[in-house]
Amino acid sequence: MARIPLLQLTDISLTFGGDPVFDGLDLVVQPGDRVALVGRNGSGKSTLMKVMAGLVEPDRGERILPPGITTGYMQQHPDLSGFATLGDFAASDLEPGSEYLVERVAEGLKFEPDTDVSTASGGERRRAALAKLLAEAPELMLLDEPTNHLDIEAITWLERELSSTRAGFVLISHDRAFLRALTRATLWIDRGQVRRQEKGFEAFEAWRDKTWDEEDQQRHKLDRKIKAEARWAVEGISARRTRNQGRLRALHAMKADRAAQIKRQGSAEMALESGPKSGRRVIEAKGISKTYGEKLILKSFDLRIMRGDRVALVGPNGAGKTTLLKMLIGQEAPDAGTVTLGTGIEMAVFDQNRATLDDDASLWENLTHDPTMGISGRSDQIMVRGNPKHVVGYLKEFLFDEAQARAPVRSLSGGEKARLILAKIMARSSNLLVLDEPTNDLDVETLDLLQELLGDYDGTVILVSHDRDFLDRVAATTIAMEGDGRATVYAGGWTDYRAQRGETAAAKVSKPAKAPKKEAKPAAPTPPKAGLSYVEQHRLEALPAELERLEAEIARLEQFLADPELFTKEPVKFQKASEGLVERQQKLAASEEEWLELAEKAEG
Repeated sequence: MARIPLLQLTDISLTFGGDPVFDGLDLVVQPGDRVALVGRNGSGKSTLMKVMAGLVEPDRGERILPPGITTGYMQQHPDLSGFATLGDFAASDLEPGSEYLVERVAEGLKFEPDTDVSTASGGERRRAALAKLLAEAPELMLLDEPTNHLDIEAITWLERELSSTRAGFVLISHDRAFLRALTRATLWIDRGQVRRQEKGFEAFEAWRDKTWDEEDQQRHKLDRKIKAEARWAVEGISARRTRNQGRLRALHAMKADRAAQIKRQGSAEMALESGPKSGRRVIEAKGISKTYGEKLILKSFDLRIMRGDRVALVGPNGAGKTTLLKMLIGQEAPDAGTVTLGTGIEMAVFDQNRATLDDDASLWENLTHDPTMGISGRSDQIMVRGNPKHVVGYLKEFLFDEAQARAPVRSLSGGEKARLILAKIMARSSNLLVLDEPTNDLDVETLDLLQELLGDYDGTVILVSHDRDFLDRVAATTIAMEGDGRATVYAGGWTDYRAQRGETAAAKVSKPAKAPKKEAKPAAPTPPKAGLSYVEQHRLEALPAELERLEAEIARLEQFLADPELFTKEPVKFQKASEGLVERQQKLAASEEEWLELAEKAEG
């Protein structure tokens, strides 16, 4: 029997503070969908997800949830009042006797269900909310930044869990490796519009750039036409006033269309400036050890960081990454051994707990108030790498508008708070940049820019991160906290570290985007790769075209089923299309699995 859509949004409009977040939005989530929800910080991703969950009521439009379909939303800030432990909260809506489901998920997410709610950290509360959702196993899961506060081991477990689920899910995440591994479709929020592509996050950036290029070309053509018509209006209308009123009205309409076009938000104009060069040796640690109670964090560790090094600290939560970081920069003393900082160091620190921000103060006050420098917070200027700038102008470089400048920091999203911290540390020159979980909540464009800046930065970088893609792009040295007081230094980023530990399989073969074009003259049979028969080799070469055909058919069927009135007006067509969609999705999954098996076999 055909399955109906899991969720429909029809003609949704929503306005906050006079500005439309969405207008006339239509959206359908089908069974088995694995969707990345992407967009700039502040574009409305979390708001849209709350509309999908029924937690935010739109100004206009309808949310349709078919009878019997269950939906689960992972809360960013769950209300745990009335519960004694995290496990009580996570199991609160389960059938009696199903508490073991929470225990299984808690083991994968690495949190203790017996933890008292009153002592639980923000990260533990978020993990409990995620455990609750996974244990309940609804047919549609809405996941808003589920990897925040998870270490790489737990992220890997969550990837496997979501890969094996039969439920549909919509996923917001800053972790590009996570999105690439899991998603098969992408929803992109851009200036109040929601676009959909039937390809996973892997194809998002190329799609975004192509869309923007086409917009720029259309805007350029419209500008040229308006300019030509305006010249005609001045030079030729007087002789043909009556006859050409229609053309003049068309000119006014074009100008109105051009004025109504929403300007695309540019990239943040972030800049990192190195101060005077530090000494060649930046940090040297000799025989440092650290113990908390009976827990050994670090034992007899030696490290030398030289000017220009890019050093990453990785390991499970609680392994001691932040403790080691604080010892290396002199914020915490080791129990044994010595840490020596080099000469001429000017340090800038990105704190994952955002302790440098005052939530009750405005963005303006947070930028201009610095007791360590005797700055009161009443100035309308900020010194940016030695040059005075107006506070509002500087905030605009980080994509904040004038209205936000006077708003309290607590009104910002997580990504906006991260951008504000970057604004604070980038206002000063530095030659040692310390980044503790800088990627949390940042959008793709800001992450790309931050990576470029770090690549051009003349100083030294030490970072802690669970973002595998970010580690691979930035780190040249990786220090792994491996438990029992052991910390081991590896060359390269995350993938290099795993390869040196023998944890990676044979190099992953990427699926071709398109099937190779056929030659006019038949080519000689390609000798089979090692491990493949001629039949298997032929099948491996034919599969990319089959995958592309199935993806195109799925896209057409989903576009057809997106009509909100189809179910009531054409029930027979709706049923046949739904059955065809399910059939093709199953074929696609089977063909992808077959392609992967053959590709791995070909690689030996």
